[in-house]
Amino acid sequence: MTIRVLLADDHALMREGLRALLTSVPDIDVVGEVRTGREAEKQALQLNPDVVLMDIAMPDLNGIDAARAIHLKFPAIRIVMLSMHATAEYVYRAFEAGASGYLLKEVAIGEVIAAVRTVHGGGRYLSPDLAESVPDSAVSGQPRSPVDSLSARERQVLQLVVEGKTSKEIARMINLSPKSVQTYRSRLMLKLGVNDVPSLVKFALEHGLTPPK
Repeated sequence: MTIRVLLADDHALMREGLRALLTSVPDIDVVGEVRTGREAEKQALQLNPDVVLMDIAMPDLNGIDAARAIHLKFPAIRIVMLSMHATAEYVYRAFEAGASGYLLKEVAIGEVIAAVRTVHGGGRYLSPDLAESVPDSAVSGQPRSPVDSLSARERQVLQLVVEGKTSKEIARMINLSPKSVQTYRSRLMLKLGVNDVPSLVKFALEHGLTPPK
């Protein structure tokens, strides 16, 4: 059986490299490429891949929130996150969002292939380099992070704030009034226990919600 894979990464060279390597494998077929989390969500509907290989740091919608959206709508699609970050917090956020695998970007292609085959077969896959430093609770997705209290809309506003968008720009992008956006920002700060926007940005980056480039 051929495994249909969708690639999601905002770096064209990364996508091209993955495509070239994966298409050389007889049982894997790359059916599409996208550069944002929002595009990944749309193409998951149109292409119905078996596996999505997804970068975490992408514009518009980060990979973790894109994984959450895809998993909720299409639970049969398996997701493998690609990341530069080797902390338990990032792994936790990925598996909590519905991912079945987590790979560091510097891994060898053989590991990418192994991850795709493993998750397609119903298993979970974690880069061996992370096995000793990441607790089992991170992979199992057991709630333990303060960002669990945020709604999908609050996470969306948070990402746009971190990207430097103004309240007016955010309001236009997600069809809310600027006053409503300000309300969301205030609610985020209250829930996360921070007092200003720089602290909000720092919190988001530290907890893997809006990873840095």
